[in-house]
Amino acid sequence: NGAHLVDQTGNGVRNSIEGADGRAADYVRHWTEDGTFARIHPMNMQALWPALSLCVMAWLRDHEPESLEKAKWFFNVKDYIRFKLTGEAYLEYSGATGCGLLNTRDRKIDPDMLDIAGLRMVADKLPPVRFATDQCGKVTREAAEQTGLAEGIPVAAGCYDIDSAGLATGMTDESLINVIVGSWCNNQFISKTPVVSEQFFSTTAYAMEDYYLMLEGSPTSASNLEWFVSEFLGIEKVAAKAAGRSIYETCNEAVRNTQPEDSGLVFLPFLYGSNVNPKARGVLLGMEGWCTRAHVIRAIYEGICFSHKWHIEKMSRYCDLRGKRVRMAGGAARSGIWRQMFADILGMPIEVTGAEELGTLGAAMCAAVCIGAYRNLEEAARHMVRVVDRVDPNPAHTGIYQSKYEDYLKAIETLDQYWGSKNDF
Repeated sequence: NGAHLVDQTGNGVRNSIEGADGRAADYVRHWTEDGTFARIHPMNMQALWPALSLCVMAWLRDHEPESLEKAKWFFNVKDYIRFKLTGEAYLEYSGATGCGLLNTRDRKIDPDMLDIAGLRMVADKLPPVRFATDQCGKVTREAAEQTGLAEGIPVAAGCYDIDSAGLATGMTDESLINVIVGSWCNNQFISKTPVVSEQFFSTTAYAMEDYYLMLEGSPTSASNLEWFVSEFLGIEKVAAKAAGRSIYETCNEAVRNTQPEDSGLVFLPFLYGSNVNPKARGVLLGMEGWCTRAHVIRAIYEGICFSHKWHIEKMSRYCDLRGKRVRMAGGAARSGIWRQMFADILGMPIEVTGAEELGTLGAAMCAAVCIGAYRNLEEAARHMVRVVDRVDPNPAHTGIYQSKYEDYLKAIETLDQYWGSKNDF
């Protein structure tokens, strides 16, 4: 999301606006209040949030009209990189529908839809749209000299990062849900029937042409642990590096050496945003003098799991989760202790696939189909995706975690009075 704008010569007209940017927050509130969101949502199927490209482009229209005037093309970041490799300008359906600027329902650039937001002029700045496995040019001589790639290599359209993770976990039919524990708390499933509800976070065109991708997500996941490590485990991080191990294994050990019933600490993972209230902030609740750093780390792990559970419970209103398996992705999928915690808290089996960099694998699958190595993404998944671990819920922990989850929800409800002006995402 955000915006990556280039001029007629292919050079950036301003610094890129990234997906964590907050400058367009007022448009979320204003469009919700004046009915713009209600009119546009049945077409683009996107919840409003500050860095949604639709909101960002409105901000540029009002605050930097000169940037829009100079811009020849709007890109997502992956489309910009592909443009630099090939010299050819394209968007791709999964990523383009995820930024709110396309009509997801009809899978097209829609000037009339954009006009509802006062952005008709943006339609001319959207390049042609291609499917994930389409070829979108070849590596140019200039790009080959800069990158070391061979001139003439075909370049596939690729797909949205969440689609890529879905593909890399084998999500090619409706039997799976995909839980991505990364910077964002992403929880998703695919269906040939889209979810169109203002209470649902996002419906996009999936990388597979017949499917839509339904996502419930928020920036409430493992980035919270990353912050804690960066701010409070500096000495331990240096020691772990000297020992040739990851600081996150130190965190895993801290959790392994505690039990879910040891403390009632509640962590609300809202350091970078929230899924419950736009004004919510990160909270560590229930500290006592005997609590150790290990208890705090466990509370952070649990709070992140609870945020995913909140989204999955919301998903269940639109998707029958009975009998579905969870394929887990993201950095937390590498942690055995965290995989078990997710299984216990969600009450569902967790499966993990062999690749560590799932986004890269999903992109490689698109490229493999693009060059004809496989007929389609389903066949690519059968050959390129393998399940390497499965974790079943531990019944002894189910009741404990359910009680802690209820405390988590009570903490949010109570703090709503402190945060004020609650609005649904």
